[in-house]
Amino acid sequence: MFIATLIAADALRDAAIEKARDAIAGVGGVPGEARWIEPGSACDLGFARADSANVRAALEGLIAGVDIVVQPAVGRAKRLLVADMDSTMITVECIDELADYGGIKAQVAEVTERAMRGELDFEAALEARVALLKGLDAGVLARCLAERVRIMPGAEALVRTMRANGARAVLVSGGFTAFADPVAARIGFDHALSNRLEIDGSGLAGTVARPIVGAETKRATLLSEAASMGIAMAETLAIGDGANDIPMIEAAGLGVAYHAKPRTAAAADARIEHGDLTTLLYAQGYPRAEWAA
Repeated sequence: MFIATLIAADALRDAAIEKARDAIAGVGGVPGEARWIEPGSACDLGFARADSANVRAALEGLIAGVDIVVQPAVGRAKRLLVADMDSTMITVECIDELADYGGIKAQVAEVTERAMRGELDFEAALEARVALLKGLDAGVLARCLAERVRIMPGAEALVRTMRANGARAVLVSGGFTAFADPVAARIGFDHALSNRLEIDGSGLAGTVARPIVGAETKRATLLSEAASMGIAMAETLAIGDGANDIPMIEAAGLGVAYHAKPRTAAAADARIEHGDLTTLLYAQGYPRAEWAA
C-alpha cells in the first residue's frame, strides 16, 4: 500500500482532498479513506493498483499551495536524516553573504546560482568564489554568522523530533565549518561535515582545505552512516536544494528537494515547494502534538 500525503499548514480543505481522490482514480488507482494527520494541515490518502509515479505526477501541482509526498505506507518514519545547509537548513547562501562584506556579492552570487543549477562544476566554482574572498578580514566569519545566518523555519522541529524518535541526523554542507558547526549545534544535529576556509594571518587565504566536501561526499556520507547504523536505504531521508545534493537525494529512501532548483527537483522523490521543513514531519506521520519543542 502506498500513501499520498497532502500538506498545506492550516490551509487544507475537504475539497482539495476530494480533488486528489479523483486524480488518483483518474490514473487507475483505488483511493482509500482520507486520514487526517493534523486536521486542516496534513492528510493521508492511501491507494492501491496505480503506479506511485503516476499518482505523484497526477497530484503534484494539482492543488494550489499544497505539497504532495507519495511513498510506501510502511517505513515512512525515517531513521537517518542527511541534510544540506545553505538554503535548506538556513535561509541564506553563506558564501554570498561573506562576499557582501567585501562588496562583491552580485559577482559571487551569480556563480553560486549557476553552480546550484548544475551549470558549473561545484568544486571548481567553489574554489573560484573563495579565491575572490582572499584578504577579507577573518572576523567577518563571526560577524556574518551573527548578522546574516538564520535558521530555516521548521528545521529545529524536524531534526529534534526525528532524534527524539530514535533517528540520527547529519548535516553535510558544501559550505563552511565556521557556519556549519554552530548551525548544527543550534538545530540539534548529531554531526556536521563541511569545508574549512583557510586563514592567512588575520585574513582569508582565498583557499579551501582539502578534501572538498561536494556532491560525492554527501552521497558517501549517507551510505556510510546508513551502513554503520545497520539500516536499509529505505529508512533514510536526504534533503537539499542544489545540484550538488542530487547524488544523495537519488540514493536516499526518500530524497526531497526543498524549494529547489529545477534539476534537483526533477531528481527527487518529493518536492517541497510551499511549506517549511515541518512538512517533512507530516510526511513521516507525525502530528503537531508529537513534535519536539
